[in-house]
Amino acid sequence: MSRHEITDAQWAVIEPLIPRQQPGPGRKRNHDRQTLNGILVVLKTGCTWEDVPRAYGSPATCWRRFRHWARDGTWEQIWRALLGQLDAQGKLEWARAFLDGSFVPAKKGVPASARRRSVKAPK
Repeated sequence: MSRHEITDAQWAVIEPLIPRQQPGPGRKRNHDRQTLNGILVVLKTGCTWEDVPRAYGSPATCWRRFRHWARDGTWEQIWRALLGQLDAQGKLEWARAFLDGSFVPAKKGVPASARRRSVKAPK
């Protein structure tokens, strides 16, 4: 087992939150746990989707499922379930936590719209 793979205990929490797919025609669907491990490789290492080890299935499948789960709220459900589990175990210190780790770089200079407003109209 790679250090990027989830444990059986983690999978027991996550599996019920993964949307079920009905089998359809065509190729057999890649197992969700295997695909999730492929997604985690990208998220943990920063590698490109094309560099996902083939042991986790197709890189395109990992990317499509990552995108689908983002759009349908699956990632948020997983996040909330894991936070709830940590909170129940007393492992979270809410006074020191923040919920959004995204950062947006500040643009240099004044936006063009602000420059137009500051120009005085001719008399």
